[in-house]
Amino acid sequence: MFNLTWRIAVISWASSWLWKQMCKAFAECWANLVILARREKKLIEVKNELEKQFNIEVLPIKCDVTSTKDIRKAAELAEKTFWKVDILVNCAWASKDKWVLEMKDNERDFTIQTDLSSVFKMTRAFWKIMKKNKYWRIINISSIYGLVWNVEMGTIAYHAAKGGVINLTRATAAELAKYNITCNAICPWYFETELTRRTLETTEFKTYMKEFVPMKRYWKEGELNAWAIFLASDEASYITWITLPIDGWYTSI
Repeated sequence: MFNLTWRIAVISWASSWLWKQMCKAFAECWANLVILARREKKLIEVKNELEKQFNIEVLPIKCDVTSTKDIRKAAELAEKTFWKVDILVNCAWASKDKWVLEMKDNERDFTIQTDLSSVFKMTRAFWKIMKKNKYWRIINISSIYGLVWNVEMGTIAYHAAKGGVINLTRATAAELAKYNITCNAICPWYFETELTRRTLETTEFKTYMKEFVPMKRYWKEGELNAWAIFLASDEASYITWITLPIDGWYTSI
């Protein structure tokens, strides 16, 4: 089960520590990869590491996922190289954190473009390739903050964007089902990255986590990957429009 041999998986924001883990998970299941990010040097490092360790083929493409032009070129290059794409994992995210009364237009637009508009643009570009062989899995990374609110810090645009990703997932699943394409969303809670590490280690955050998260911790390396592999697999062919919180039971209380 969950063998992705000969599948081609496109993973965005693959130069970051977190999504590099996901690339490794797909490589362990023998999928070939198209990895996208703005940091080309980092992408090449990921490519070399994965190809050496897993004997798969990895195509690194420098791509700004807020740019329609960059995405279109990436889709064309992926199809030219592999002739198909089977799996799309939309991982890119960023946030200018402000309360609604404090947020400036450019801060809002930055967050919405990166977290929501990029998912729409990536889906639009790559599904045209996938419908040709009538197999496709779209996995959108949303957030628990697409499901619930928080009062600890102002993240109004991030909440709006990630809630939008969930409804975009719903609409995409309905629209593309006739092409045998599934579309699902994963909603993680806090996880360790280059951007979050400092926050996660503060006394204030640790106190908050112990009070409000039943499992008393944020999630660890690898705890997201299994769900992405499952949703990308043949075995998940009848599962579409699922919103999966990975949050240590946080959203249950």
